[in-house]
Amino acid sequence: MTDPSAQLRRYYGLYTGCFLLFILALGVLEHYGMPARWIGYVFLVLTVSLYATIGVMARTSNVAEYYVAGRRIPALFNGMATGADWMSAASFIGLAGTLYLSGYQGLAYVMGWTGGFVLIALLFAPYLRRFGQYTIPDFLGARYGGSMARLFGVFATVLTSFVYVVAQIYGVGLITSRLVGLQFEIGVIVGLAGILICSFLGGMRAVTWTQVAQYMVLIVAYTAPVAILSYKVTGVPVPQIMYGQVMQKIERLEDKILRDPAEINARNLYLARADSLKSLIDGLPDSLAEERRRLSTSIDQLKHGEVNISEVFALERQRRELPKSTPAAYDYWDSLLHQATRQSTELTPHAAPYPDKEKDKDKAANHSARLNFVTLVFCLMVGTAALPHVLMRYYTTPSVREARSSVFWSLLFILVFYITAPAYAVFAKYEIYSNLVGSSIEQLPNWVSAWSRIGLVSIEDINHDGILQFAELNLNPDVIVLALPEIAGLPYVISGLVAAGALAAALSTADGLLLTIAGAFSHDLYYKVFRPDAKTEWRLVVSKTMLLIAAVLAAIVASQRPADILSLVAWAFSLAASAFFPALVLGIFWKGANKTGAVSGMALGLLVTVYYLVRVQFNSIPWLGIHGIGMEPWLGIESTSAGIWGVATGFVTIIVVSLIGKPPKSETQNFIESVRSPGFNR
Repeated sequence: MTDPSAQLRRYYGLYTGCFLLFILALGVLEHYGMPARWIGYVFLVLTVSLYATIGVMARTSNVAEYYVAGRRIPALFNGMATGADWMSAASFIGLAGTLYLSGYQGLAYVMGWTGGFVLIALLFAPYLRRFGQYTIPDFLGARYGGSMARLFGVFATVLTSFVYVVAQIYGVGLITSRLVGLQFEIGVIVGLAGILICSFLGGMRAVTWTQVAQYMVLIVAYTAPVAILSYKVTGVPVPQIMYGQVMQKIERLEDKILRDPAEINARNLYLARADSLKSLIDGLPDSLAEERRRLSTSIDQLKHGEVNISEVFALERQRRELPKSTPAAYDYWDSLLHQATRQSTELTPHAAPYPDKEKDKDKAANHSARLNFVTLVFCLMVGTAALPHVLMRYYTTPSVREARSSVFWSLLFILVFYITAPAYAVFAKYEIYSNLVGSSIEQLPNWVSAWSRIGLVSIEDINHDGILQFAELNLNPDVIVLALPEIAGLPYVISGLVAAGALAAALSTADGLLLTIAGAFSHDLYYKVFRPDAKTEWRLVVSKTMLLIAAVLAAIVASQRPADILSLVAWAFSLAASAFFPALVLGIFWKGANKTGAVSGMALGLLVTVYYLVRVQFNSIPWLGIHGIGMEPWLGIESTSAGIWGVATGFVTIIVVSLIGKPPKSETQNFIESVRSPGFNR
């Protein structure tokens, strides 16, 4: 009898070989003059078409197949699908960029996400598979009884997954807009179509087999360019080993930058700008009218003197961009103040773990950096362990033994990315320090202007010397991975490959997230609460309708570019951690946790996290007409670690309320016993 796993390995092995030949063929065609835009279109059309084809072939109307792929996914392939599901646009695009921007501090993401899968293996995967239903709200409803825990689980699942999927669709917009030159908003729509084709027709079954194919693409796309660059710089195409040598070169370049008089002058000018903006903010509302009068006077003086057209245009643009109201002026100048302050800050060496605590002025910053590092690691760990779309993957395996094994395979497949991301950041920084900083601004490479048009790179010659200083370069971290082939001068086919890999990462995670949202509405809300007698056809109709609505709403939000990708994802992790982690841990390992305690803990934990996140991150929400809500972080903890407060609140609330209230019924106690004795052969 044919072994299905062996057959699947042959199919996907053949697919990987064909993909490598396809890249080689495009490289040859580029050598013979194929335009770069054509290469971008070929990558976009063929890869999305392939994913769509798999989605169509795996379409199903069976409920078990749609929600949990029939529980027939072998551990190896479930691990690979989980790896693709996990390696979102945040990991593919944002992680290396964050490591580039913050150096050592960025390792918190690597440690937190890796530790999260350890928690999944130890705390959740075998027990949820033993439970054997479809969703996380399913477990909450069965464990705590009644509808309240399930309903709040639905709300938290939708909120967490929606924030996460916005980040993925935002990433799709960035990728397609650069890959084929589409407008960002149009790129979002194109990517949305690719997402819907895969998840709309076949649910978890189609998503799983598509994600396996996507993992093959994104692993090749992520490792190939940095391996080529490693060979170019060091002569050895193993960046994971060789980037330590490049770090030594970076240290020398950083020392040169820190001592450069022009660099020091540029930072001082940004510091003066920050002081000026601070004065304008403190002087509101009078300063707004005064600033408008000052600009008008300067424009009139220039027009009546020796006219410098460029200066007149610049001042007129500043006057046009002045906000119309005091709250808008506060928000506008505050954002400029933060940018100027950031660019006035002395470069932090890439390998420095924290600011130098020997300097008095850096003692507070040192303490804050350490605290934020630890809290971020914690939030990412427990957030990973509580993400509904990741935990759902362990419902798809044939047995508890396979669920445990698939966690091992997930970690193995993700390991390749996490040991490559630091190398990405180091090689990108070396190229920028050695080939871009110190260049003539009039002769900057084409990639700078290309990414400037998308809004991810900006350059300002603040000291007017015609030379680019490091302080004058503002790089969004999301650009590092996508632009690295261009930064390093590699063939455009490598840029197309990276974009295709990033697209695969974003699509794979978005598929899983949208399916989770749709399942929460159709299975947990419609079927389990309102229509227990609903037919299969109607359950699937509701699921697909909600999937479409969620996708369109996420695309609308993503088109507004609410934040960088990694920040959006970190917020999603904090929300998941505060809403689910205490209730799941205590629900499995403490028989005394009752329904009232669980619902109270989930609600208060999530509320505290949202309150803290919003007030620390935003001073205003213009579309709601809310202004002046910002506050100083508690203990200096940033919004990306907001979940630390929610998780603590959740645990304390569940324990206290459960101890005060009635203990769970004997049926619930027996249920916990059955879940906690999974058995490796079940």
